Amino acid sequence: MKRLMLFAALSAVLVAAGCQNQQTSQNQDTNENKTVDKQTENQQAEQSQQEEDTAAEEQTAETKPDQHQDEAEDVVGSIEKPVTVDNPDSIEVVVNKTRKFPDGWQPKDLVEPDVPFYFSEHLEKRKMRKEAAEALEDLFAASQKDGMELVAASGYRSEERQKEIYENNVATQGQEETDKVSSRPGRSEHQTGLAIDLTSAEMALALEETFIDTDEGKWLAEHAHEYGYIIRYPEGKSDITGYSYEPWHIRYVGKDLAKQIYEENTTLEEHFQMESDLKS
Repeated sequence: MKRLMLFAALSAVLVAAGCQNQQTSQNQDTNENKTVDKQTENQQAEQSQQEEDTAAEEQTAETKPDQHQDEAEDVVGSIEKPVTVDNPDSIEVVVNKTRKFPDGWQPKDLVEPDVPFYFSEHLEKRKMRKEAAEALEDLFAASQKDGMELVAASGYRSEERQKEIYENNVATQGQEETDKVSSRPGRSEHQTGLAIDLTSAEMALALEETFIDTDEGKWLAEHAHEYGYIIRYPEGKSDITGYSYEPWHIRYVGKDLAKQIYEENTTLEEHFQMESDLKS
């Protein structure tokens, strides 16, 4: 009898253990199923996000040309409706027929560079912005060491003075011819205080294309960038700059940018991708 009771008790324990193992196995299966379901949900969510991102990128790519066109119109403007520059104090400012200064703007750090001018009076056209003036002094010192005899002709020019020059040229030459060589008020490089016209005794102090045929003109074309200057209106670029070739007109932009533009053989407009049809 005791043996029968012991066997029955042992059987009950084994049955209970088996049930517990079965329940544990079922719980493990359930947990594993939940884990798989969660992983599947995460993968589906990831795939959905990737599809959304791809769609967004495709939409952005489709709209980029229009956005860039709008930006180009904002920075270029037109001859009749020029845009107003938002960085007039920058040494890299681009001013041309389609980009003008804010009304009445003038640089605040004008000084007279210590270089020879063809006149002795202390006129406003002797002045330049301080940084450009110091660079010009270095340029003249280097040119003199190489035996050149450069002479400064005209630096800073106020908006009021440009208005007088422009209107006088229109009266004597007509507007079409004037627009090839002279800026409308508020759109002149000379107003930046960063530009200056140079000549030489050999040129009889004139500002003409033949300046490039002189030793001084050739030296300037080859070395101006070393002192932060560029030939602002190079040959063959009038459709881009809006002005005829002026080998005597240099513009200070800083050494780094001047070197880039010189090596690229480009203009400010091309470098900053502000090209438009500006046929002179």
